Amino acid sequence: MADPLTARDAIARVTSAFTELPVPEGMSAPDGPIAWQRYDEQRARAAKRTGEHESVVCGSGPVGATEAVLISFEFGFLGGSLGERTGDRLEAAHTHARERRLPVVSLIATGGSRMQEGMRALTQLQRVARQSALTRAAGLAQVAVVRDPTTGGGWATLGAGADVILALPGAQIGFAGSRVRPPDADPYAYTTEAQWAAGHVDAVVRQEELPRTLERWLRLLAGGSSTPLPAAADAAGRPSAAADAAESGHFLRPAPPPRALGRAGLPATGWDAVFQARSPGRPHAAAYLDAYFETRESINGDRCGGADRGMLCGFGLREGRTIAYAAQCGTPTLPAGYRTAARLIRLADRLSVPVLTLIDTPGAANDADAERAGAGAAIADLFGAVATARVPVTSLLIGEGGSGGALALAAPHNTWVTPDSYFSVIAPELAAAILKRGPEATRATADQLRLRPQDLVDLGIARGIVPPAAPA
Repeated sequence: MADPLTARDAIARVTSAFTELPVPEGMSAPDGPIAWQRYDEQRARAAKRTGEHESVVCGSGPVGATEAVLISFEFGFLGGSLGERTGDRLEAAHTHARERRLPVVSLIATGGSRMQEGMRALTQLQRVARQSALTRAAGLAQVAVVRDPTTGGGWATLGAGADVILALPGAQIGFAGSRVRPPDADPYAYTTEAQWAAGHVDAVVRQEELPRTLERWLRLLAGGSSTPLPAAADAAGRPSAAADAAESGHFLRPAPPPRALGRAGLPATGWDAVFQARSPGRPHAAAYLDAYFETRESINGDRCGGADRGMLCGFGLREGRTIAYAAQCGTPTLPAGYRTAARLIRLADRLSVPVLTLIDTPGAANDADAERAGAGAAIADLFGAVATARVPVTSLLIGEGGSGGALALAAPHNTWVTPDSYFSVIAPELAAAILKRGPEATRATADQLRLRPQDLVDLGIARGIVPPAAPA
């Protein structure tokens, strides 16, 4: 069932002071570019019924304390479809956002491209995609609010192409609309809930919660630098966030590492370190994030059909400052988890927001499903995202650091450790097995690997051991 809200009703739900943008001038041939019979009559009836002259209303207004450009679809106007004049308005809205350096919020309810305008309507998707890319390159955030329905090109551009996607419960979402799907298609696959489970939607938000949720997101996403950082490298050719920022006049302070929440005493042996890191009572990522941030919002999924509940990613507010986070939760990390973390780091980089990563995994998932899902490529992608980030990345090892599956999330030269953690090239048990040693040699092998927190500092892997949090 289509969203009963009109375009202006949807706007009024999220802002109390909307200023509509001037409508771009544009002439249409009689009955449109392909002379669709009675198209002008259809448009006239739609205008009379809705009070609008196109399928989108564009303007600006405050969402909480953040001024934003708002694009709202009128589904009652020819099914919220995109035509040439729709493209004019969307281009003008993005241009206005870039000129005034404002985030863009799209309140979407559309059935796709307008068939009465043929290929001229379909090519508006290229036009919208270009405007979105230009806004992205300008370092400005784009948030989509997916209403019911959101299908076709509107989903494949303004919707799925947004930085953060919020969706109303039960909405119909998908590239294929209800009348063009295979007859045996599972209808659940085209819903908000299914899209969230598959990692294509960041959050399911009820209508009554939307204003506050959107307000929090815009506050977080607009919390970075007003100008994106340029690419740069140090003398050895390596990306250097601090050098970039200082040279361009934008110095971003790295996120401070969190204080330790677990045991304060250092382990005496390598096996003690492993035992403490694997303790079920040790604080995990959620506890660290709750203690570190005053408020936070999560992104979900890799936008490739996967989600890993053992990788928490999002943006949080700490002492009035936005910091992005990617945190492992102590489970083997899935390929989708690595891709989600890479997506988070690249988004933070574009928005000039520093990043905090929390490392805690026995290693990457190594079953057949993980290999089929591209474990190697996903880990490589995350290594690349961290290596090329222009914003500072701070990492804290809070538990297990299992091989490359943990190292992918570690910031070179800015990784810290807690007393109840360890980092190893391989788990001691596996090292002993590879070396054809018996199980009784595992403890000695753990010592040989020099995996304790104090060993990691001595080896130059970690900058230091973080102190415990002050008593509440």
